[in-house]
Amino acid sequence: MSADDVPARSGPFWDAVHGHAPMPPAASTLGFEFVSYDDTTATIEVAFTATEAFTNPAGNVLGAFLAAMLYDTVGPALIAGLDPDQFQSTLEMNTSFLHPVKPGRILGTGHVRHRTDDLAHLEATLTNSAGETIATATATAKIIPISEAPNAV
Repeated sequence: MSADDVPARSGPFWDAVHGHAPMPPAASTLGFEFVSYDDTTATIEVAFTATEAFTNPAGNVLGAFLAAMLYDTVGPALIAGLDPDQFQSTLEMNTSFLHPVKPGRILGTGHVRHRTDDLAHLEATLTNSAGETIATATATAKIIPISEAPNAV
């Protein structure tokens, strides 16, 4: 479901998605775009716009930018389903770079693989415009009160 179809969700993430709060600067730099969220499967789809400014000397998007995109996919996969007074703190993230990618639109799919109490295991995939998987990540995050994440979005 798109942002307009998400029923009565609130909190910093949804406020930014709905335009009621500014998008965080890092997400804006990456060209973050919310695509959809499925609450029943805890799966989010987002998109990024990689510009020429993200490239290495070979003209491919630098891995650090891909890692940042994966980070901005796994986090929202969890945050989108949390209560408005909750946030997440990433404890670790492992990234695999599979194929080089040129600047352009990159689709991110994130999923909450497993959640118990205040810990969640997350995964994400980035694909290029041809649907080829270019990078993947797994992460572990701790669910925290929003008060412990000042100015968090």
